[in-house]
Formats: sequence, C-alpha cells, structure tokens
Amino acid sequence: MNIQSEIEFFSDLGLVDKARFVTRLIFEVAEEAKVGAGDGNDAIRLRFANEINQRLARFTYQILGEDLTRPQNDVVIRMLLGTRADKNAERIMQNAYRRVLTSFESFDTTVLLNPH
Repeated sequence: MNIQSEIEFFSDLGLVDKARFVTRLIFEVAEEAKVGAGDGNDAIRLRFANEINQRLARFTYQILGEDLTRPQNDVVIRMLLGTRADKNAERIMQNAYRRVLTSFESFDTTVLLNPH
C-alpha cells in the first residue's frame, strides 16, 4: 500500500466523507482485533485497538467540528499505515484500512458547520 497515494485519497475527501471513512475504520479495527491471531496476545491486541480507536474517534469529532487544530491528514494516515514494531498491530491496521478502502463510496458531500 502506497502511503502517499492514501494521503492524497484521504485529503481529497470532503469533511463528511472523511468522518464517514474514519468511523468505518474504527469499526473495522475493532472487528480485526476480535479475530485475533491465537497467539495468546489478546490483551495487547485489544489494548492497541482500543487506543487507536480512541484517537480515531477524537479525530472524527475534530473533523465534524471543523477544528483547525486537528492533526493534518498526512500525519493521521502515516500513523495508521506506517511500519510498526508490533507486526500484529500493523496487520490489524493494514487489513482494516484495506477493507474500508475497498468498500467505501464517497458521497462527495459538503456540509459546513461553521462557515468562515
């Protein structure tokens, strides 16, 4: 997966579509973490999923609130898809992201909550 092309894809989405994408990713991360690897690291895997989902939920809240202090798109995508020392965590993110990407349809919506 090419991180730069994923950054460009995500950056091209409208605010509502970004929020929809991230919300779907939260669901897929949770699903992927439940599947598990059967290696006895359930607590570590579930803790990772919980922590990443909390960050993603906060990011979604910031997107919908048009918070100008939210992390930049490239920072978030690199956090999600970058190489990790924990290969199980990397697998969770890659699989979840891939499933969202293949099933996501942009509605190309534009909704401004706080027009400037």
